[in-house]
Amino acid sequence: MSDHYDNPSYYTNRELSWLEFNHRCMMEALNSNNPVFEQMKFLSITSTNLDEFFMIRVASVRDQLQAGYKRPDASGLTPELQLKRIGKRTHQMMSDMYRIYRDHILPELCKNHIRILHPDELSRKQKHQLALFFEHEVYPVLTPMAADSSRPFPLILNKSLNLGVLLKGEDGQPVFATVQVPSVLPRMIKLPSDGPDTDFILLESVISLNIGRLFEGWEVISCTPYRITRNADLSFEEEGAEDLLQEIKRSLRMRKWGSVIRLEIDHEADARMLGILRRELEVTEDEIFRIHGPLNLDFLMKQLYGIPGFDHLRYRPYIPEVPDQFRNYKSIFDCISHGDVLLHHPYESFLPVVKFLEEAASDPQVLAIKQTLYRVSGNSPIVNALAKAAESGKQVTVLLEVKARFDEENNIQWGLRLEKAGCHVIYGLPGLKTHSKITLIVRREQQSMKRYVHLGTGNYNDVTAKIYTDYSLFTCDEQIGSDASAFFNTLTGYSAPPEMNKLVSAPVRLRPYLTRLIENERQNALRGEHGEIFAKMNSLVDADLIQELYRASSAGVKIRLLIRGICCLRPGIKGVSENIEVHSIVGRFLEHSRVYRFHNGGQPELYLSSADMMPRNMDRRVELLFPVETEGLSQRIMQDMELYWEDTAQTSLLNSDGTYQKLTPDKQHYFNAQENMILDWEPVHSAVLPSEIENESDEETDPAK
Repeated sequence: MSDHYDNPSYYTNRELSWLEFNHRCMMEALNSNNPVFEQMKFLSITSTNLDEFFMIRVASVRDQLQAGYKRPDASGLTPELQLKRIGKRTHQMMSDMYRIYRDHILPELCKNHIRILHPDELSRKQKHQLALFFEHEVYPVLTPMAADSSRPFPLILNKSLNLGVLLKGEDGQPVFATVQVPSVLPRMIKLPSDGPDTDFILLESVISLNIGRLFEGWEVISCTPYRITRNADLSFEEEGAEDLLQEIKRSLRMRKWGSVIRLEIDHEADARMLGILRRELEVTEDEIFRIHGPLNLDFLMKQLYGIPGFDHLRYRPYIPEVPDQFRNYKSIFDCISHGDVLLHHPYESFLPVVKFLEEAASDPQVLAIKQTLYRVSGNSPIVNALAKAAESGKQVTVLLEVKARFDEENNIQWGLRLEKAGCHVIYGLPGLKTHSKITLIVRREQQSMKRYVHLGTGNYNDVTAKIYTDYSLFTCDEQIGSDASAFFNTLTGYSAPPEMNKLVSAPVRLRPYLTRLIENERQNALRGEHGEIFAKMNSLVDADLIQELYRASSAGVKIRLLIRGICCLRPGIKGVSENIEVHSIVGRFLEHSRVYRFHNGGQPELYLSSADMMPRNMDRRVELLFPVETEGLSQRIMQDMELYWEDTAQTSLLNSDGTYQKLTPDKQHYFNAQENMILDWEPVHSAVLPSEIENESDEETDPAK
């Protein structure tokens, strides 16, 4: 088999591809089809995504460079070259982000009578109120910290917002001090207004206005906002760790104090201030970002987005529909017994998944519940149901992945609660992350045992299920039930991964299974038969699988890929990927489902999965791929996929050079697939606020969180 498909020119660097994805998120802030609060939200998402990108991805590449690792990636870039290109792209992106904030978001908010005021714009009445507010609410919680010959430079917390202060010393030389803007107070302060406008000012501006109050007897030379991002790529030694939970807790504490990889500072900062910070924080010029606007735009989503009285500036809320078949049966188990049931979230409600666990918890015929959990919501009804089941005497086993990035601490707390309720909790497997989404319920029916299984492409999270697109499959298929039992026995015991009937698991069997399916299409095409692959995923990174797709394309297989985020494959290369098209949809909902369909000589096979085509999913995670065999359900999924493929409103096309081109349809050809799939537009009293949304980090990330 030819090996010319490993040519670096056929690949895009993973980190640079992710940055282009984040750029597509940012451009939604200029999309006139989005209400202004939604535009603002996309800008805030871009900002928080960049935080995580620096903390994890940039930190990882920098660690490689410092360790002397020089091997190029599939695209031919060494860690040193990657850092140079990442630096250039992120500086441009942050400049664009703040230009959009200043020139588009602020004017649009002003048109709608919302103003974020600069101190120079305050009225006398507003200044008086702020003086009182500072004295009674802010001053008591501030802690100025000086740095001089007798006091070392203070430790600055990761992602905290700070004010650097230069004071005039006795010898006339500047003295440095810093004040952390307290995160316990709201960052946006509402001001009194005599006119129609709703006025706000940022907390750091309030402190800056009154900075002299903190340094009585000193002359303040300058006061400058700054913010640092630290290496937060949590690492810990699993081997030899007597208590995995204690080791993770230790690493979580270290995350706050990793090396600085980015310094954001106001663009008008005093050069002496910048020199002090650069020296003490040990950052290079490339790691300094001069910001023309408020540092960290997450306040737009966390605070401004949810203010009452401006519903017309947000997407109209809707009620996801509960399918009729669940209403036609008294028990969810009766419903599943009459045939497999498919849900497409968020267009259909996540409630049946919750009810599946809640019914099982209270059903005296249910004997055992087994479930994997990766990310759950803050007040999870899933966890509550599992705890209730254990307290009622049922055997409950939960594999709770304690290494889910940025959810480690939450998952530890959930695990302890489940243990107290009597659940058997396993905190992940050594060397692997358990990312599969599966629930097994064992129920006694007519003197025999029956297994009910739920399989999904997304997390058991009732909050993110309202804004992430995912599929849920309920089944009592005997072979899948048998596979589910074998799967859990492997996770909880010492048995080797079994040969399963219908489920395919990583890290042992998923890669060769997908390779075989792709190769089958290639062989059919070589015989002159029709070969076709359709795949939807979050990211396509794995070089070996990309090469398999290239070989299939070269043989004449038609390949259509819906990839929301990272795509290291380049379509449209003559003789390599001429038969491959790649679309990316960034819209109101975060496209999160993974769908793989193979033509298979006219007998199509369709699979759903928790796994993307990435090395980590294939080799370092416990994942599941499962078939959808009921013809009506597989047809319905493909109808959804065809709607996505026809989208012209939110789609960008990937070019062969790795750039994306956003479609710009006229009114006649405008088609928004996500809007088309919304089933129920009845208004509700409150929308899901982004501040409630769990962070998917770079692991499933990204944008419309």
